[in-house]
Amino acid sequence: MARCYAAVLNGIEAVNIDVEVDIGRGLPGIKLVGLPSPSVKESEERVRAAIRRSGFDWSRRRITVNLAPADIKKEGSALDLPIALGILAASGEVIPDSLKGWLILGELSLDGTVRPIRGALNYSILARERKISKMILPFENAREAALCHDVDVFAAKTLSEAISILKDGGKPVEPTEFVEEEKNEFDFSEVRGLESQRRAVLIAAAGGHNILMIGPPGSGKTMISRRIPSILPNLTFDEAIEMLRVHSSAGLTKDGVISMRPSFRAPHHSISSVGLIGGGNPLRPGEISIAHRGILFLDEFPEFRRELLEALRQPLEDGYVTVTRARGSSKFPTRFMLVAAMNPCPCGHLGSQLPCTCAPSAVMKYHQRISGPLLDRIDIHLEVPRRPFAETSAKEDGESSASMRETVTAARKRQLIRYSKLKDKTNASISGKALRAVAKLKPSARTLLENAVDKLELSTRAAEKITRIALTIADLDNREIINDFDIAEAVGYRLLDRRYLSA
Repeated sequence: MARCYAAVLNGIEAVNIDVEVDIGRGLPGIKLVGLPSPSVKESEERVRAAIRRSGFDWSRRRITVNLAPADIKKEGSALDLPIALGILAASGEVIPDSLKGWLILGELSLDGTVRPIRGALNYSILARERKISKMILPFENAREAALCHDVDVFAAKTLSEAISILKDGGKPVEPTEFVEEEKNEFDFSEVRGLESQRRAVLIAAAGGHNILMIGPPGSGKTMISRRIPSILPNLTFDEAIEMLRVHSSAGLTKDGVISMRPSFRAPHHSISSVGLIGGGNPLRPGEISIAHRGILFLDEFPEFRRELLEALRQPLEDGYVTVTRARGSSKFPTRFMLVAAMNPCPCGHLGSQLPCTCAPSAVMKYHQRISGPLLDRIDIHLEVPRRPFAETSAKEDGESSASMRETVTAARKRQLIRYSKLKDKTNASISGKALRAVAKLKPSARTLLENAVDKLELSTRAAEKITRIALTIADLDNREIINDFDIAEAVGYRLLDRRYLSA
């Protein structure tokens, strides 16, 4: 009998699996037990062919493979390599004791080649937690997994190479490289005019605030949105690892290169619930999780199905989403910055110089696709008017993204210091309790806030959003105290829900 360590993914978490192999009397064949999924059952033929093509004999006795614990469904193809090595150890081709202390994962081709898998970094984190110091992974995944300290990762291109590593050892791979800068084809210098909108976007980026832009077609909403990533600071190492864990479980990591830049996701409004929120079989993160620590851009915001928009409420508030299936549930992180854009009406010309052709009932129905509770969770509501041609064709460039990023980075550094003992590091993401502890308002500013909330009939959450925005404005000015002007500007970013979206 032989035994080795393996694992499977459950969401972004790796779950320990013991692969036990016994070869005994009985009709020749192989039997997998322990709640294997169809993809795992198919490994029987892959493993058989890979062992033969690698020059080893296939046992003519009864082979039983147990995947423990039996109450966890085993999904994916990452168990091919540990099953093959377990069979070779049980048949005497490999010394059984050589498997001890190794976590082994990989998919096998029929010719014995080891193919890449999803979730390499998550598996190495599991190995560290279980005090397993050595791993064998596919060559394409090894450098990613080596980011986890205290675990030596060895790369195998074939089944034969994996056996050689077990027999003779080898040199562990070096961790992958982090890339701090990526070429961005969009720059704010190309945005001419729209100074007040540029200011609002600067505030949103500095504090990590969600933002909704409303304006007619061609006013620049999408142009501005696609340039927001260019003014965000680099991620910290811990944030980059968080992002990488999600991307790795979704199979989105690039070979050998890990970016320190925030991700930017822009799904189409026809996306399914599984694609946006997460789910499927096997369970994978959705766009809201892939955008973790980055930007989720939803263009044509009201065109998304109502149930999808409502499903955003809890992830926006809590920073995670729980996806439940028949056999259990998984939690995915969703701490992203929402950037949404919409027209003021179905035809797009309400409030502009061009005549609106929509009936009042059509306009109301269009606005009601965005519920009040969802709107409450969006910090900044920004009007983007159509610009005169003379303004858009001006020769002078606007402020560059590099200059704006310096301003944003300085404000973010203040927040990193202020929230050094907290998990979340931005004004938009800290808890209400933490906000009340750090937000220092002048008495006149507090009175102004109270009057604005009463007059505009804003919710408690909206009042809190105003305070968060005002705190970010103070950070941009390198001040600790929130003054009247900060509150007045922040209140101005909460007026569109009264002007456009009130029923």
